[in-house]
Amino acid sequence: MKKFLLILTLASVVCGSALAANKEKDPNTYPEVNGINVKNLWLRDRVHYGAADLELLDWCNSSARTGALLDGVIYIGRSEAKTVVPTPGDTILQSVIYRIDATTGESLPPLDVTLNGQPYGAFRGVNNVGKDNFGHVWVAPLSLEANPQIPFYQLNTETGELTLLTTFDKGDVVNRIDYLDVVGDITLEEAECNVMTPSLQATVYGWHNDQGGDGDTWEGYFSGDPYQDFTEFYPENQTAFSFGPVSRFVLGEDEDTRYSGENFYIDGFNTVPVLYANDGSVIDGFGSLTQDELDADSLLMPAVGTNGIAEFTLGDRNFIVYSIAQYDGANSCQINVCELGEGMAFSGMQRYWTIPADGLGQVSDGGNRVHILQAEYVEEGGKPAIRLFNFKCYNGIGVYLIGEGVTPDGPQGEPADVNGDGNVTAADVAAVYNYILDGDETFKASSDVNGDGSVTAGDITSIYNIMLGN
Repeated sequence: MKKFLLILTLASVVCGSALAANKEKDPNTYPEVNGINVKNLWLRDRVHYGAADLELLDWCNSSARTGALLDGVIYIGRSEAKTVVPTPGDTILQSVIYRIDATTGESLPPLDVTLNGQPYGAFRGVNNVGKDNFGHVWVAPLSLEANPQIPFYQLNTETGELTLLTTFDKGDVVNRIDYLDVVGDITLEEAECNVMTPSLQATVYGWHNDQGGDGDTWEGYFSGDPYQDFTEFYPENQTAFSFGPVSRFVLGEDEDTRYSGENFYIDGFNTVPVLYANDGSVIDGFGSLTQDELDADSLLMPAVGTNGIAEFTLGDRNFIVYSIAQYDGANSCQINVCELGEGMAFSGMQRYWTIPADGLGQVSDGGNRVHILQAEYVEEGGKPAIRLFNFKCYNGIGVYLIGEGVTPDGPQGEPADVNGDGNVTAADVAAVYNYILDGDETFKASSDVNGDGSVTAGDITSIYNIMLGN
């Protein structure tokens, strides 16, 4: 027990020194997995950057909920950000788009949002900021039960001026919606476009337009209807998505279906991500994982109550990124990066990393639920890579590089990294200790640190020696 306490003390000193070295980066190191590395470019969050400093940043606000990464620039929308008086007696709470250099984290000049040359001050007017697949940034407001229509805008990323592209009609069923997703070209010049948003209930809204179509006339996505009630969820006992649900389109496999939006994920407050077909049927999801897979990696299954998911590819490998929890104690706004199984299946998926290993923060964002995750394709070390944009409202933001040509910071994976968080710390000692004393098999597969075929105090000693550099 004395040795265990000594290790805890040493680990806290080592961790504290690492954090003090650079509070603007993720100090954790992550092992190479199947030839692929991850590297943090920068990070501003409550855990590492510090709550007091974070809350001085303009985008750290519960009204700054979503953002987009496009061509190396991050755009974050904050509704009601500043008070302006365009004419005497006329006060407007104007929205602002904050811009950040994705490679350095440096703040760029913000954009005061305008519409028809006037300050734009709609209620929660930039609740949605996103990008299409052809280099355009779009904006949409929060839409409540009293709003039968949703205005949809294109953002001029140099001036902040909005152009109304269309107004989506919810049809006969009018529910609140928070967050939209888009696939294709919002200008309809280079491709078709599909837009989707799930409601708090079981109703999902969607709209479609063809390449070259009339921008004023969009048809309903669901066989011509603008909405459809879904009946399948995971967990299976749920009957609605609940607060702040998000949808994410999956790109089609060939040019004809690339932007058709035939398949999509929905992740809700009561549910975890499910992959749906456009008729509302379930294709795949976390319900496909076997008990053996879940037993082998207890971090695979996300908690309900957090909403965020994305996909990307590297060569012939398909990856999924998803939020695993919000503020449930052990987790703090972390995400998993996983390679999907054969045929892009959930079954057989492999978790590469949980990022950041020690979390972003554990402060409520006011109930927004959404966790923004986006990938942008780049090249690093002469090989394809992605920039991964990770943004949890009011808790933190950062960008990571992932790819075969990525050179990570610091030392890489050790056999003593029992819990797979990219570090060798007291947490790994505790994992082995809990297995020996309490039979906790969460990290059984990696607890045999010294490779002698059994898990004993000798494995704790091995971790201790690695921590001390012996």
